[in-house]
Amino acid sequence: MDKEFYTVEKEFKVEFYDVDSMDVAYHGNYVRFMEVGRCALLDEIGYNYLSMRNEGYAFPVVDIKVRYLKSLKFNEVAKIRSSVTEFENCLKIKYEIYSSNGDLVTKAESTQMVVKVATGETMYVCPETFIEKMKAAMASKK
Repeated sequence: MDKEFYTVEKEFKVEFYDVDSMDVAYHGNYVRFMEVGRCALLDEIGYNYLSMRNEGYAFPVVDIKVRYLKSLKFNEVAKIRSSVTEFENCLKIKYEIYSSNGDLVTKAESTQMVVKVATGETMYVCPETFIEKMKAAMASKK
C-alpha cells in the first residue's frame, strides 16, 4: 500500500451531461472527476497548474489506472478523495470516489511526469518549489 503524503476530499455533482440514457455516469467521465479531485488537491497544496506553467513546467499524465466498482447516478452528490503518494520524482495521485451514501464506487491512480516546457525535456525530479510546497502542506496537516 502506498503512503498517502497529503489528502484532500472534494464533493461534486453528477450532472446531466455526465450520464448515459440510463442515468448512469459514463465511464469516460470518471477521468474528469479525477481531474476535479486533482485540481482541488493542487490548489490546497499551493502549486496548481497555473503555478506549474508560470515556472515553465508541464505535468502531463503518463499513466492512469481506473477500477470501476459501482456506478454513480444522475444528480448524485459524490465525493472524491485524492491523495499524493509520490512527489519527488513524479506526481502520483491515488483517487477514491464515493457515492452519496458512502459506498466506494471507483479506485484509481494517475502518474504525471515533469516536462520543461521551453525544451520539451523530461525532468526526473519535481521542481524544488513543488517539493517545498508539498512539505509545507504536509507539515500543516500534522
